[in-house]
Amino acid sequence: MNILIVEDNPIDVMVTREALSNAGGSHDIHVAQDGVEAMDFLKRVGMYTQAPRPDIILLDLNLPKKDGREVLSEIKGHSELKRIPVVVLSTSKASEDILKSYELHANCFVTKPVDLDHFVLVIKSVQEFWFSIAKLPFR
Repeated sequence: MNILIVEDNPIDVMVTREALSNAGGSHDIHVAQDGVEAMDFLKRVGMYTQAPRPDIILLDLNLPKKDGREVLSEIKGHSELKRIPVVVLSTSKASEDILKSYELHANCFVTKPVDLDHFVLVIKSVQEFWFSIAKLPFR
């Protein structure tokens, strides 16, 4: 399973990686620290010409260079990328962020808990649903 984490907070990346590895399963985890890097990875541009196609994308909304809303819009507007499930993971609880994410065709919106134990539980729940229950288009 190839997972692309698009997140600029190194602590959130570390916790997400740890939660995914502790929950079991075989994952290749890739990280993009901003929206431009994420799109380069997905479009296989520059140093990412050999990048694997992710099975799922975990996307933060508040990113440098190009925010998550722009990234989501580009992914869902791209003929080859639009089938990749995108789970928005954001600290935002704002109804306008949730609504906008779904209008841009996010597959799921999850608010990141501030509490570390709850954050790990959320990541494990996302993993269980998307990797064990849901059927993904490329698997």
